[in-house]
Amino acid sequence: MASYYLEDFAVDQLFESSGRTITEADLTFFSMISGDWNPIHCNVEFAKKTRYGERVVHGVLGIAVSTGMLHELGIFEKSVIAMLGFRNWNFLAPLLVGDTIHLELRITSVEPGKSGRSGKLGRLFRLINQHGVVVQEGESDVLVLTKSGAQAQNEA
Repeated sequence: MASYYLEDFAVDQLFESSGRTITEADLTFFSMISGDWNPIHCNVEFAKKTRYGERVVHGVLGIAVSTGMLHELGIFEKSVIAMLGFRNWNFLAPLLVGDTIHLELRITSVEPGKSGRSGKLGRLFRLINQHGVVVQEGESDVLVLTKSGAQAQNEA
């Protein structure tokens, strides 16, 4: 997919990534990277006694995977300036080893900047599992170039 610029986006526009299965290796590597070895993530016997009956993947791994899925879409490949942050991120259902998730990205606002070279997009991220259950969702704004802003940047 080609890069989109600010004027290519519209409120309620929807993009979907392909699926990705969360693996044992994902859980282990994320535990190592984050240093989070909470028993709910890494102790099978402990996790059996929880409400989930099995280990739960780190919620923050879902955020990380969603940004990778966002990159896979390719829509911000040449137009992104900066992600402005995440807010209202909610863990709605457990993310488990073996779940296959995909990203649904909805554009919630399009705000041109004063310079005409960039603007801000509001986005709603939804991670959805193989059963159609939204396991995580949250918002993230991003600054993107306009087509004229990209042209000016290329000429500089």
